[in-house]
Amino acid sequence: MYYIVKTNKSFSQASTDLELAVKHNGFGILHIHDLGDTLRNKGIAFNEECKIFEVCNPVQAAKVLSADMRLNMALPCRISIFTEKGITQIGFIKPVQMLSALSQDAGLIQVAKEVEQKSIQIVDEAK
Repeated sequence: MYYIVKTNKSFSQASTDLELAVKHNGFGILHIHDLGDTLRNKGIAFNEECKIFEVCNPVQAAKVLSADMRLNMALPCRISIFTEKGITQIGFIKPVQMLSALSQDAGLIQVAKEVEQKSIQIVDEAK
């Protein structure tokens, strides 16, 4: 269900490298949510780091939306970088499993496979 890798890089360096890998692999970054800072700014004691990258490949997104507009709620894709007990990790929820729960359309499953393969490539490149 998840694809998560550990890295020996610092959170900051891995974040920079993830941003470069996303762009290098034909995806765009729509937004980066710094969940750790947001929680701390709300007065919540949160000792870990967590950034959620909302990423999108417009060609793949258009295929999904043209097949089933309801799937806009599953977009954009998210790749997270986070620390857990001081270990930096990068990961995402696998699109094939997620989309399979929402649709049985074979064409959409193929799109999900392509996005999943590219997402694995992005994470592996950033680690």
